[in-house]
Formats: sequence, C-alpha cells, structure tokens
Amino acid sequence: MGNLNRMIDQVAKEKGIARDTLVEALEAALVSAARKKYGARVELEAQYSDETGEVEVFLFKDVVENVEDTTVEIDLDTARRELDPEAEVGDQLGVKMETESFGRIAAQTAKQVIIQKVKDAERENLYTEYKDRKGDVITGMVQRFEKRNIIVNMGRGEAVLPFGEQIPRENYRQGDRIRALILDVRRTQRDPQIVLSRSNPAFLVKLFEQEVPEIAEGVVRIMCAAREPGQRAKIGVRSSDADVDPVGACVGMKGSRVQAVVQEMRGEKIDIIPWNDDSARFVCNALQPAEISKVIIDQDTNTMEVIVADDQLSLAIGKKGQNVRLAAKLTGWKIDVRSESKEEKITGESFERLLAVEGMDEETATILFDNGYRNPEDIARASLAELTSFMGITEEKGLTLLHGAMRYVANPPEKKPPAEESQDVEPLEAETPKEEVPAESDSDEEDGDRVEASWEDLDASSEEAGESPQEVQATADDAEDTETGQTGTIEEIAGADQAPAEEEAVEVAASDSAHDSSVESAGAVQIQGS
Repeated sequence: MGNLNRMIDQVAKEKGIARDTLVEALEAALVSAARKKYGARVELEAQYSDETGEVEVFLFKDVVENVEDTTVEIDLDTARRELDPEAEVGDQLGVKMETESFGRIAAQTAKQVIIQKVKDAERENLYTEYKDRKGDVITGMVQRFEKRNIIVNMGRGEAVLPFGEQIPRENYRQGDRIRALILDVRRTQRDPQIVLSRSNPAFLVKLFEQEVPEIAEGVVRIMCAAREPGQRAKIGVRSSDADVDPVGACVGMKGSRVQAVVQEMRGEKIDIIPWNDDSARFVCNALQPAEISKVIIDQDTNTMEVIVADDQLSLAIGKKGQNVRLAAKLTGWKIDVRSESKEEKITGESFERLLAVEGMDEETATILFDNGYRNPEDIARASLAELTSFMGITEEKGLTLLHGAMRYVANPPEKKPPAEESQDVEPLEAETPKEEVPAESDSDEEDGDRVEASWEDLDASSEEAGESPQEVQATADDAEDTETGQTGTIEEIAGADQAPAEEEAVEVAASDSAHDSSVESAGAVQIQGS
C-alpha cells in the first residue's frame, strides 16, 4: 500500500478522473471485499489515509458483558484494554481488520468494484464534457461500422453517426477522418450516447461560421438554412454593417470560402440568398434564378401564390420541384407557383363566378376581386361590416351580396360536360346533310336568295377593300357552307364568266377553309373542356 498515493495520482491523470473519486472507489472495493468474507450482517467502514497511503477497514462491534457472537460483539474488559479505556456497555467500537486476510476471492471482488467505479466515473465525465457541446462540430476517426451506423472515435469516447444522419451516397472506410455536428447527448445505462449528424442544416451553418470570419465576429448572420443533403442547400444571410455584402462575404475571393464548405459537403450545391424582412421579397429571392411577376399573400393560411412567366416556370419549380421545395423550407411559407397563362385562366373563371352571385355587377366584382374576395365562398365567409367598408357597397347591397353568395355556395350551378360543349360548335354541315334538304323546296329558294344577297355584299366590300377574287370567294364559300350546307351555288353567285380552273381553285380553297375552321373550333372546345 506504500505506493498507493502515487498510483492514484497516475490513474487520475490518465483517465481524467478526480482523485476523490478514485479514493471512494478504493474504499468501496475494500468494504465489498470484507463483506464477502464476513457476510452482510456486519457493519463495516473503510477510510483512506493520505499520510500512510493505506486504506484501513474497520469492523464495528457492540460492547457487552457476556459475548454470544464474537464477530459482532466484544466484552467490556477487552474493549477497555485494547480499544478504548473509557468504553461502556452498549457502545460500538471499530476494530481494524487486516486486509491481507481477505483472501483471493475478496481481492478479485475488490478489483471488479474498482474497475466498475472507474468506468462509471469515465462515463459521467464524458457526459458532463459533451452535454453542453450540442451544436458543435467535432473531428473524429471512423472506428468501426455497426449495421449501417458509423462508430466514430473522438479520443476520449465514442460517438455514433446514424444512417439517417449521413449524407446520401457518402462512403467511408475504417480510419478515415470525419467531421460532424453533435446533434444530441443522451444518458444511458451504459456509456453516454453521443449522436452525430452530417445532414442537419445546422452542420452547414457551423461550417460557414468556421470559414467566414465575418460570421464568427457577428457582422454577418445566417438567418435560416434549408437542405436536401447531398444535392442542394439554401441559406439566408444578412449583414449588420451596410458596408459589408453578406453574400460576397460568404462566397469569398474567387469563391474560396464557399468552395471549402462545398468540398466538406461532398459537392452539395449551395445557394446564398440575401435576407429581407419583407416576406414576399425574401420568397422572390429564394426562388432565384426565376424572375417573379406577381406574389399573392394569404396570411391566414401562411400561403404565397407566386406568378411567373411561362418560360420561367421550370426555373422556379426546379428539378423535381427541388427549388420551390427548398424555398418553402427556407422561408417557412407554403409556396404555390403558377404560370401567367394559368393564372389568367383561373382569374377569369373566378371573376365569372363572382359575377354569377345575385346582386353583383362588374364594378362591384372588380372592387371585391382586387381586395382578395376571389370567389363566392370568400364573400359568404365575410361579414356585412367588411363588405360595406368598400366604396360603393351600401348596407342593403351588402346584405344582397351575402345572401346571394350563400345561395350560390349552397346550390352552385352545374357545369356543362365537355362533350355537350363540343357538340354545340360542331360544323353545321354535320347537322344538315345534303340528302335531307329537298332540291326544289321553298326554303331552298329562300336560302339561295340569302346567299346571293350575301355574295353581293361581299363583292361590293371586296371591291372597296381591294381584295382578290379568290379571297372573297373563299370567305363566301365558308359562309354558304355554314348556312346551307350546299356547294352547287358557287357558279351562280360568282358568275359564269369565270374560268373552270378558277372555279376549281375556289372550291378547293373553300373546302380547305371550312375544314380548317371546323378543326380550330373543335380543338378550342377540347382544350376548354379539358
């Protein structure tokens, strides 16, 4: 035991354990060893002496007149002679024990107790050291793999990098250096579990803090970050100094700073977005490189409708919706991106629905539409005070609009099926075949008179406008086919002095024009119906 002081100091230094903790472990170990020999019914106590460098173990005995059990009792004469001259019956005195007499089993027990106490102290030190370091970036060594998780050696302890916190398609081998964010520190029955992450947005922020001095100094702040690990990331930055460009500070000279972060992230693309207190402007910045035409904000649902030009729609949405998805994560808004053509169609339909409300006129509909009442449902949810706050809407008119909107919502008009709409604009020759029209009926003569009159009007107008005979005839032929479905009156109308070649050209042009007009009409209806 003579060198015990020096051994305690050495172990305390190597393990990073307090000296008092090791002394307590030694005392508990010897008490455990003594209890192994004498049983659980005895009362024991161990004390470490710094002067002698020994651990003394005392067995407490009761002072009695007649001894029945020598293990726990001592007679009064012996107690006064060997332990305490002033001892009295009923006192409890400690008898020093010889530790050499404990035996091999007791020594083995003491060894196990010491090892366990030292491990417990190491665990507690590890937890105490890292519990306040959540959010810090550490560097470790890949030690081994457990299933799909990576066990990282941090020097004084181990940490785990779960599969879900790894960057996709990232590969490591045993012995590789790895940097990661301390995501959580959990106290468990065994070692404290230190959980690392490389996919968390906070890891990206910490890397920029290490690479950009302006961020470490507090001049530039990263306000928010969003990531799709391994693919793309966006960060919003702002500067407290008007002379410091936050985007340029993060990019660095020739992109040196941001490239260092990109390399650590294994090639993940990073968009640096200037922060703006105006939510709409910040959303527009987040959707870059797309150019935004208009933004409609709905504070109640935390939604923004972003309108872009048709050729900018793919840029705003990004590959597989990545750009708009990251922008939504970054800004915290639900973003709905639409093209201008689709917005015009939706706006037109919404305005028509407003006009369908009882008591609604075009001027009132325009006022309500411009103030966010886009459909009858919005009007039905509004109060009378809200409607009458707009210029030109009296209380009586407001009540009429409210009741009309409620009736519209309760019984909305039925929409025509697309098939019916296409039938309404079918070419007339399909409805009135030639076989069904008698050749010498009165109606035929009347139709012929009408067509001839229209021909005279067209001839006159064509001469004034200087149109060519073929253009006029093609137009007239279209009109005749639409009204009568006949083709035999062209010679009578155009005149018999025209050459057969010209008549043939006119008939071909007329039939082509009629065919084109019917195709265009059917095509328009099909698009509308769809």
